[in-house]
Amino acid sequence: MNRRNYQRELEQLIVRQQKEGRVPTLLLHSCCAPCSSYVLEYLSEYFRITVLYYNPNIYPETEYRLRAEEQKRFLSALPTRHPVDFTEGPYRPEDFYRCARGMEQLPEGGERCFACYRLRLSMAARLADERGLDYFATTLTISPLKNADKLNEIGEQLAEEYRVHWLPNDFKKKNGYRHSTELSREYGMYRQDYCGCVFSLRERHPESVRRPAEAAGGPG
Repeated sequence: MNRRNYQRELEQLIVRQQKEGRVPTLLLHSCCAPCSSYVLEYLSEYFRITVLYYNPNIYPETEYRLRAEEQKRFLSALPTRHPVDFTEGPYRPEDFYRCARGMEQLPEGGERCFACYRLRLSMAARLADERGLDYFATTLTISPLKNADKLNEIGEQLAEEYRVHWLPNDFKKKNGYRHSTELSREYGMYRQDYCGCVFSLRERHPESVRRPAEAAGGPG
C-alpha cells in the first residue's frame, strides 16, 4: 500500500483555495519557535493564522517559560503577508503526566509520544472549533523525530470529533526542516537539545533527572 503524501495534499488544497480567492483561517499548534519558523513563513502566505502555544509536556517550568517567550519574540520579528495572532494555552504539567501514566519507561517516539500528540492536538481542535476557524494543524511534523503519519491520523480523528477541518501536512518535506534550522540561525533563536518532557530529558541527559517519576509528581 502506498503511503499518503500529506504535503502534496496540502499543496493541492492551497491551489484550490487560491483559485477560489479564499484566505482561510488556521489554528496552528506550535511546539516551539524553531519548529514554527519555516511553517509560519510558508503558511502565512495563504492563511490567517492563530498560533497556539500549548505544551504542558515541557519540563521543567523554567524551560517552558523560555520556549514560550522565544515563540512570542519570533512572532514579533517575522514579516508575514497575512496577520498572525498568538494565544497561549494553560501550563498544567499534570495533564501530560496523566496521559503518560503507565508509559513512563517506554522509549521516545512510541505510544507515550502518541498520547502527547493527542493531548496537544485535542486542545488545538477544541479551540479551532470554539473560534470558528477553518482548519487546525501542528508544527510537529517538521521534526524528523516525529511521526508525521501518526500526527495526521490523530488530526483527522479529532477533526471528526470536533467538526473542524484538519490541514494535512508533512512540513519536513521540500527541505522544510533544513530551512527551519536556517531561519533559527538567522533570527538567533534558542534551540533546545531535547524534545521537552522529563522523559526525553532523561534519555538525552540521564544525569539531570535521577527520578523522573518524582519530577512528574508521582511515586518514585
